[in-house]
Amino acid sequence: MEPNIKPYLSTLAPIREQLHRRPEEGWTEFETTWLITNYLRKLGFSVKVGLANILPSAVMGRNEATVEQAQQRALLNGVPVEFLSEVSGYTGAVTEIKTGRPGPTTALRFDMDCVPITETVDPSHIPNCRGFASERPGLMHACGHDAHTSVGLAVAKWLTDHKDDLSGTIRLIYQPAEEGARGAAAMTAKGIVDDVDNFIGAHIGSRAKLGELLIATGGLFASSKIDVSFTGESAHAGADPEKGRNALLAACDAALLIAAIPRHSAGESRVNVGQIRGGEGRNSIPAHAELMVETRGLTCEVNDFIENKVRAITNGIAQAYDVTPNVTLKGKALTIAVSPDLIETALAVAKTIPGIRKVATENRPTASEDCTVFMHRVVDHGGRALFFYYGANHQGHHRSNFDIQNEAMSYGLEMFIRMLLKLNGRLH
Repeated sequence: MEPNIKPYLSTLAPIREQLHRRPEEGWTEFETTWLITNYLRKLGFSVKVGLANILPSAVMGRNEATVEQAQQRALLNGVPVEFLSEVSGYTGAVTEIKTGRPGPTTALRFDMDCVPITETVDPSHIPNCRGFASERPGLMHACGHDAHTSVGLAVAKWLTDHKDDLSGTIRLIYQPAEEGARGAAAMTAKGIVDDVDNFIGAHIGSRAKLGELLIATGGLFASSKIDVSFTGESAHAGADPEKGRNALLAACDAALLIAAIPRHSAGESRVNVGQIRGGEGRNSIPAHAELMVETRGLTCEVNDFIENKVRAITNGIAQAYDVTPNVTLKGKALTIAVSPDLIETALAVAKTIPGIRKVATENRPTASEDCTVFMHRVVDHGGRALFFYYGANHQGHHRSNFDIQNEAMSYGLEMFIRMLLKLNGRLH
């Protein structure tokens, strides 16, 4: 059947603008989770929220103090205390529609967190012009996850009206903490995609321009997000410096050596020391220092090589400076899990969408995505996985002037709907 998405387009911009005003970083998306859940339950969906979708032992990069502050903020902004009790300190939502007819289980994934960037005050920036710029200094939807969530809710609205056109089960996953590659691992470990036959994730923008749909056949780096800390011994820098053990100098030395890790012949790699903190004062030997490190590899093996070098450097520096090291994995992403037949299906489906001027595959190295963790789990359990980009014209992701067009969301919505009809349609 030929879908009519026009009745659902009007929901995209208002939801996206509401989300854009109230950006929330990973594991603190309580207002966002409430908006999603309230919307879905009003449509008649049964929704599992928070801890029901999370395995706590697999959670990475979550700060209890920040989470508690976020819950208090959510209360002040209208999130019911009963809902906060229901989520049990965790964010995210999962719902599904069972058609009652035999067919595959297809899961769609939409991420929901923001990035720690202050939105531009440039008056020509559309969110400023139209009054939906971020109300939270230092936080912004500068990667399009507000658009992803809006598309995901529009898909849900379409499902309520077209259940009779489908077979099998459709599962919608609204994932927290994609930035830093943290949320997918905890949801995957809970088993929420273990029975999935077809899994589809997507991202707005990237290299895809407005009117383009790119089907990923590679290009997403495997990545590790690593916190490194050194603990030494403080001492007076003038009176008895020999009694101190300088954690800050250890961190500085480690940073230089990490940046110099040799690359690997098996594929492209990246390594970055994004932050260094340490020291207590000008006249004290610093006893504490921390590094925020990120590794990436075009294969999981290349990324593991870089990550292991980071760990080896940390241990070696610690021994040289007589300080105590600690390495904590804060996030993890994998490479694309490729399902060739599903890619061919997606290419064919994309070419049927009115207004799309370019359909192609995409495998150039770009960034990392923890949607890959879901993808590998599904494929490992015998299913198929797909990731695509729906284009937008923008100034670059993770920039203070990032913005997208409403039309871009409409193409993403139609691609998801047409894929559902192809995979789960009754007449398929």
